[in-house]
Amino acid sequence: MTPETASARAAEICRLAPVIPVMVIDDAAIAQDLARALVRGGLPALEVTLRTPAALEAIREMAKVDGGVVGAGTLLTPADVQAAVDAGATFGVSPGATDRLLDACEEAGLPLLPGAATSSEAMALLERGYTTQKFFPAEANGGAPALKAIGGPIPQVKFCPTGGITPKTVRDYLALSNTLCVGGSWVVAKNLVDSKDWAGIEALAREAAALSRD
Repeated sequence: MTPETASARAAEICRLAPVIPVMVIDDAAIAQDLARALVRGGLPALEVTLRTPAALEAIREMAKVDGGVVGAGTLLTPADVQAAVDAGATFGVSPGATDRLLDACEEAGLPLLPGAATSSEAMALLERGYTTQKFFPAEANGGAPALKAIGGPIPQVKFCPTGGITPKTVRDYLALSNTLCVGGSWVVAKNLVDSKDWAGIEALAREAAALSRD
């Protein structure tokens, strides 16, 4: 898969909904119920971060849910890429980007949202062919004003900002012309997940799905 093809597919996934839920899952047994609640609420693109021992099994379970498009986050190495593909991930997300990681994703045919924090990083990825990128960590990097400023001289790149975004700040990002969607964890509130309140998760998802991308 070429970077151009990967970016086109990543952009399609980003346009499925205004928010991609970013999940840290400790128990794969709840993965299908969680995915169903999010999909019912209008958020089909799902990112499971590879930060727990249960993550890969959670991806396998979520991949069985009709209407879901499941991706693996926190891809750091070629081994992560292969494990994610084997588990059924259909896209990947990384906090940054290295040549080895990009090579691995391209060879595996896995669309990637590679992370960029600066104009130079965004330019390097653009030079390779990646026009769809992740802006991370969004809030720590100056938030929506910083992303807007990057978009001025580099309008070719569209972003999924992630990192510290809340219901109070999400609209600031979605209002930007270089934002396709945002990644957020608030739609998978830990207290609701722990109590298996799938109706509550679905309600949060519906609120997020209704956000305007102007």
